[in-house]
Amino acid sequence: MGLDTPIAIARLVIGLLLLFAGGLALLRGSTTLARTLGISPLVIGLTVMAYGTSAPELAVSTEAAVGHLTPVALGNVIGACAANISLILGITAVITPQIVEGRIIRREAPALLLSVVAIPITLYDGEITRTEGLIMVGCAVAFTVVTLTVSAMGESRELAASGAHPALTGSHAAIADRRNEGSRIVALVLSALGVFLIVAGSEQFVGGARRLAGEWGISERMLGMTIVALGTSLPELLTSVLGAWKGEQRLAAGTVIGSNLLNVFLVLGMVAYLNPVRVGERMHPVDAIGLGALTILAVVFMRGSRKVTRLEGVILIAGYVAFLVAAGLF
Repeated sequence: MGLDTPIAIARLVIGLLLLFAGGLALLRGSTTLARTLGISPLVIGLTVMAYGTSAPELAVSTEAAVGHLTPVALGNVIGACAANISLILGITAVITPQIVEGRIIRREAPALLLSVVAIPITLYDGEITRTEGLIMVGCAVAFTVVTLTVSAMGESRELAASGAHPALTGSHAAIADRRNEGSRIVALVLSALGVFLIVAGSEQFVGGARRLAGEWGISERMLGMTIVALGTSLPELLTSVLGAWKGEQRLAAGTVIGSNLLNVFLVLGMVAYLNPVRVGERMHPVDAIGLGALTILAVVFMRGSRKVTRLEGVILIAGYVAFLVAAGLF
């Protein structure tokens, strides 16, 4: 083994650490900012946390696209989505059974299934064009706007029905405003630091992954679906696991669903806009079938009793392992 492999591994580790630290900083900053603005926990999970945890996928995939490594970018999106909806949701359910709110099933679950179908549809001719990429980015923006709007309307109705009034008066309002202003400044600094670390980490991570693939003979597709996908999914994993340990039983489902929607529409759309994604005559059928099967399985578990149990969590983890084995064999 020459110097290339240790250098590649070192770049991978450095990039992963930077992505991890940047993801945590961005996540902490964005969630703090959202809370000071009065955004509900469910919406934070579906939008703010989803954007924060998808930032490494976006940075790494766009870096790969600019470097003409679109198979890595596509594999990263598919692999990260599979890891989110099966491995991460399964691990959190094993720690603490996850409660799924009814509005997620009614609203976000159909959008999640649509995002999974969008991948083979856009790749039916072997390419995701720049126009299709822009449409996908538009879908991500529309999802965010609709989620925030519907949530705001729902919260207003709940406040009106309960007769509660969220506003404070007098000195209490002034103190609250000063505290929120200070928290927002800290949150903005953390978010900016997170973005800087993520951008720097993505460059090191993609460079190391590319070099390692050349040394070990790993295909760019499998590299994206395994090493890169698991590395960029660490923020989702950490956030969901910490939430499960703290007894937050409603966080994981919203986070992984929101993250998967953004991975497909925002990340893959941005990649296609920067550099059209070409997979030849057809994409690997096991990728689309496997991701679709895992997503449907997770939705079925969430719809059943609106709770993902420990047994169902184990099944999801086993499904993820089977997905990777099948992807490697076919």
